[in-house]
Amino acid sequence: MKTLHNSKVLLSVMLACYALVGCSPTVKIEPPDKPIVINLNVKIEHEIKIKVDKELDQLLSDDELF
Repeated sequence: MKTLHNSKVLLSVMLACYALVGCSPTVKIEPPDKPIVINLNVKIEHEIKIKVDKELDQLLSDDELF
């Protein structure tokens, strides 16, 4: 009788283990079907402002410096 009880417990434990293994999720890594497209619309504006002193401007305009 004890052996019958042990075999029932063993069978129920095995069935529970199979049920748990059957419910485990599977993870698959696959490449996408379509290529990855990155669309970048970038507008770059750059302004350089130079302020020159009037005296320096006169020196540069005269040919005495160079």
